[in-house]
Amino acid sequence: MALDLTNIGAMKVVSLPGGETLELKNFWQDQNVAIVFFRRWGCIFCRLWAKELDDIARVLKNNNIRFIGVGVEEAGSKEFIDGKYFDGELYYAQDRSIYQKLGFKRFNVVTILTSLLWKQSREAIAKGNKMGLGGDTKGDWVQTGGMLLIEKGGKLINHFKQNGPSDHLSNEEILKCFGLEHEYNAETMANKKREDMECSKRNPKPWLQCLAECPLAPIHMIWAERRCKSSQV
Repeated sequence: MALDLTNIGAMKVVSLPGGETLELKNFWQDQNVAIVFFRRWGCIFCRLWAKELDDIARVLKNNNIRFIGVGVEEAGSKEFIDGKYFDGELYYAQDRSIYQKLGFKRFNVVTILTSLLWKQSREAIAKGNKMGLGGDTKGDWVQTGGMLLIEKGGKLINHFKQNGPSDHLSNEEILKCFGLEHEYNAETMANKKREDMECSKRNPKPWLQCLAECPLAPIHMIWAERRCKSSQV
């Protein structure tokens, strides 16, 4: 089912840190726009995606493409702003139902913990830790996000929805959607390969150590250690 931008465009966001309220459609009335919907400001996966998007931020701005980041809530936004993770405008949803209307799914406690054990998630945590991105548990940590790429006037180019907390729309794909593939540089703009941290019967420590450094460590470390112990039986 195609996304109804008329309905979505009427929903409001609040600027950070200014507090100005405006409708989403203002973003695409006069220019192309790339809008990232972060799942949580303190999420290490979101901070990593924001930093990786920095590699193409200048290209977007030089081509008059507005670059927007939206959070599901205000909680945790100050730390995100102070950390300078995102090189664009920042807002939070006045009504979090916008995430549901965009089709961004919610996990439950069991599925979110399980998702942290996925290979993609472990690699992202390892990379985020190496970059010193940190994180916290503030806010709604079972929500997922995504991205909207929209042409001036309201033509939808891409509606990306995360299947897991560490899913990202690649920099290459974003530029292609705007017809800017000729400006893509794989050496400087590629979403770098995340370190592979495999759990094995012989050496479960690397990925357990990786998970231990994640903000949700006290919860999912118990889960992870039990999993590795059962694999050694």
